[in-house]
Amino acid sequence: MSIEAIHANKSDYLQKLLLPLVFIVLVGITTFISPSFLSPSNLQDILTQAAPLAIVVIGQAFVILVRGLDLSVASLMATVAVIATAFDAQSNDMIPWIFIVAIIFSASIGLINGLLVTKRNVSPFLVTLAMMIVLQGCRFYYTQGAPAGTLPDGFRFLGTGKIVGIPVNVIGFLIIFTLFGFLLKYSTIGRKIYIVGGNPISADLVGISSHNITILCYVISSVLAGIGGLFLVGYVGTVDNFVGRGYELDSIIAAVVGGVALTGGRGTLLGAVFGTLILITLFNIVIIVGLPVQAQLVIKGIIIIAAATYFTKHGLKGH
Repeated sequence: MSIEAIHANKSDYLQKLLLPLVFIVLVGITTFISPSFLSPSNLQDILTQAAPLAIVVIGQAFVILVRGLDLSVASLMATVAVIATAFDAQSNDMIPWIFIVAIIFSASIGLINGLLVTKRNVSPFLVTLAMMIVLQGCRFYYTQGAPAGTLPDGFRFLGTGKIVGIPVNVIGFLIIFTLFGFLLKYSTIGRKIYIVGGNPISADLVGISSHNITILCYVISSVLAGIGGLFLVGYVGTVDNFVGRGYELDSIIAAVVGGVALTGGRGTLLGAVFGTLILITLFNIVIIVGLPVQAQLVIKGIIIIAAATYFTKHGLKGH
C-alpha cells in the first residue's frame, strides 16, 4: 500500500471518529453545566423531541446526496398535519388510513418536485421553495387560518408514548433509519445514488438514469417529511398551520454537520443522525445557559458555515 493510500485511510478513519467525538464533548459540556441533562427522564424527553427531526433529516440527506435541497419539508409537515385533522376521526382505527393518505400525498409532492428538477431542469432551490409556498397557500385557504377537526387519541401515544421505556417515535425513527440505511449502504439503488451524486453525467453514460434516481430521492424526502409531521403532531398534541416550522433549515444543517456534502455523492445516514444529535444538544445548551432563543439562529449560521467549509475540504466518504 502506498504512503498516499495509508494517509487517505487514516484521514477517513479520523473523520468517521470526528462526529461521535464532537457529540460526546458537547454532551460532556452540557452535563457539566446541568448535571440533570443525563438523567433518564431528560434523555427520553430529548430523544422524543429529536425523533421527528431525525426522520426528516434522513429524507433530506437523500436529496442532498444527489446535489439537491428540499425546502418544502416543513410546509409539507404542516399540510400533512392539516390533512390528518380533516378526517375528524375519533377512533384509533383511522390512524392507519391517515398514515396511508399522508404518505400518498407526500409521495405525490416529492414526485412533482423531482420531475420539475429533472425533466424541466429547474433549480432545486426554486422548485422546493415554490412548493413550500404553494402548500402554505393551499393550507391557509382550506383552514382559513385556523385548522379545525380532531385527531384520534392514539396520536398522542405515537408522539409521547413509550414501549418498555423507549419513546414510540424513537422506535419509529429506528425502523426508518434501519430500512433506509440498508437501502443506501447495501442495495444497488444506494450505490446508484452515490454515483449520480458524484457525477450525474457519468452515471447516465454507464446506463444509470440520473433522472429516475433523483426523482426517487425527492419522493423519499417528502414521504419521510410527511411521516415526521404525523409524529410531530402526536408530540405537540395540537395542529396549526406552522407545525414543523424551521425544519427545512434544521434538516439541511443537521445533514451538512453530519458530513453529507452539498456537492453530492458523499455522506452517510449515520453521520446525518449524529448531525441531528449535535444540533439538538447545541440547542439545549442555549436553553440551559439562558441565552435568548434568537441565539439558536446565530449558532445555526455559524455551524453550517463551519461544517460546509470543513467537509468541502476534507469530505467524508460516501461508503
